[in-house]
Amino acid sequence: MSPVSLKKILHKQELLYLVQELAVTLNIAIDIEEVDGRNLLSIGKPTSDNRHPVKVLGKVIGWVVGGEQATLLATLLSFLAKQEAEKKELAKELLERYQEIDLFEDISTQITVSLDVRQIAQLVLQEISQLIESSAGMILLLNPDATAFESIAEFGLFFTHGYPEPSKGIIGKIVQSNRAELINDIQADPRLEGQENVRALICVPLRAKERVLGVIAIGTQNTDAYTTEHLKLVSIFATQTAIAIEKALLYEQSCQAAAESQAQTEKLQQALQDLQLAQTQLIQSEKMSSLGQLIAGVAHEINNPVNFICGNLKYVAEYAKDLLQLLQDYQKILPVTPAELQSELDTIDLEFLMQDLPKLLDSMKLGTDRIVEIVQSLKNFSRHDEAQMKAVNIHDGINGTLMILRHRLKASASHPEITVVKEYGKLPLVECYPGQLNQVFMNILANAIDALEEGIGCRTWSGDNPEQSPLPTIHIRTEILDDQWIVIRIADNGLGMTEDVMQRIYDPFFTTKEIGKGTGLGMAISHQIVVDKHQGILKCRSQPGEGTEFWIQIPVNCSLENISQRQSPIIANSNKAIAFQPRTPNADGFIPSTTPRLQPTDLLIRHIQLIQRLSQQNPDIGDSSSNQMYQMFQRNPISLKLYTTLLSQFYCPNPINPSHKGN
Repeated sequence: MSPVSLKKILHKQELLYLVQELAVTLNIAIDIEEVDGRNLLSIGKPTSDNRHPVKVLGKVIGWVVGGEQATLLATLLSFLAKQEAEKKELAKELLERYQEIDLFEDISTQITVSLDVRQIAQLVLQEISQLIESSAGMILLLNPDATAFESIAEFGLFFTHGYPEPSKGIIGKIVQSNRAELINDIQADPRLEGQENVRALICVPLRAKERVLGVIAIGTQNTDAYTTEHLKLVSIFATQTAIAIEKALLYEQSCQAAAESQAQTEKLQQALQDLQLAQTQLIQSEKMSSLGQLIAGVAHEINNPVNFICGNLKYVAEYAKDLLQLLQDYQKILPVTPAELQSELDTIDLEFLMQDLPKLLDSMKLGTDRIVEIVQSLKNFSRHDEAQMKAVNIHDGINGTLMILRHRLKASASHPEITVVKEYGKLPLVECYPGQLNQVFMNILANAIDALEEGIGCRTWSGDNPEQSPLPTIHIRTEILDDQWIVIRIADNGLGMTEDVMQRIYDPFFTTKEIGKGTGLGMAISHQIVVDKHQGILKCRSQPGEGTEFWIQIPVNCSLENISQRQSPIIANSNKAIAFQPRTPNADGFIPSTTPRLQPTDLLIRHIQLIQRLSQQNPDIGDSSSNQMYQMFQRNPISLKLYTTLLSQFYCPNPINPSHKGN
């Protein structure tokens, strides 16, 4: 109890007045002195030197000097001093409680704001150690199946070896009972198992919604060090800690669930992307398969009569030569021609016939050779029956593609001739899918021709000043890289593309062409053929007004085991950029392609754009009947195919089986 000063008690005016009145009433004279004998108050002149003590809890705090009746005053002052001491003690306890409340509010704010379980536990132990005598402390959490404890915060050394186990030892039994306990002599407790480095212990389970999360344990080396007040204090901390830890655990679980949901979303997105690419591949494959079969059939049908003509043309030339020689010999023997025969010779103009017939046969030979070349190009381009990889000459595929596009390269009334400049390097035979690579060449070269034709309205093509208005040209360059890769570069000097367009050229159904002139599938399929089928690189660079260049890089040997052993830095960097970075130009200005992605919103936008473009060509589409709509699509077969594919993206959640592509 707090010490009390007799001098301070007598300084209270009402108490001094009470003592004086009592002395007058009892008709006594007294002196009131401190313990050391200093006089505090004198009333009259005492006739006796008897000293009567003023005590508080057995301790003398002053004296009343006087006769026997002065004992009454000593007893009264002792009682008043005791009351004063009790009030001071109560005020001290009240102040401590207020301080504890402020501390709890502060701790509660800190632990409820934090969502880190270990940070919460460490903060609680730190505050408890400052309020309660302790040499060791720990906060343990039960694992999900309640078979073991995990320490999330501790100080000092509680146990010599390891941590307690649930349902074993003092702490394990307390957690099992779900009741807080105070033990001031651990050695006397029958539940003690093993060596513990404390002698007194406060142990409080962490409870949240009728579930035990763990336990707080505080210990000291001194026995009988703790009271029920300490137990209540730790229990309050335990309640707040349990709430904060449960919230933090729920937050961790929600984060984990969000991560799992994100992973599942990415899987679904990948599945949707695979479905989209499968559908686009199916459409293009069906079209190219039909085209390949048609080309192969036409080439076969042309090949037979051409072979017959080529084979017989040689003999026709020999026979004609012999006949002309014989005719010349006749003219030498009969220099004078009979009159009736001379009229016939004049009619047929024999001299012109003898000069022109060899030239005519030579031109026929050139024509048949040209037909043979075209047939061979058609056969090389189609390759519809080659499903396995084959070592081929890449240049044959490029030349065959150019042969098919030859009619678009010639000069016409709308544009001058498109020049093709070939800079072929010395390439080895390349193991690849030749028919699919020919499809890539066709897509890129056809786009280059489209770009050059599109520039007709924006640029005057002329050879007078090549620097200002160069002729439309396509450059094709091939080279070998590191003896393990080949590179095909196809560039045009057309209008070029903006960066926004380049970022989307590999997206399925994205096209800048008018409706009916393009499906937007070509570059998406080209990406799949080069990158996925051949483990290569497809990238592009372009600037508005400066043309466009595509870089096609494929390994000489496309077998996967060889690719894994000799992946070049170029493709490694390209793949890294594809996986983790947005498409940005590299040092040489090329933008690498990425796996095409098409969001549901993009499908809806494509759908709207298609309808809008159809409505521009057919203003009465809104009032058209189903039959009229069908006839309109029949006039635009590419639009019909594209529209069907867009609808399938919405209504066909399962991938299309390639075996049913003919249905």
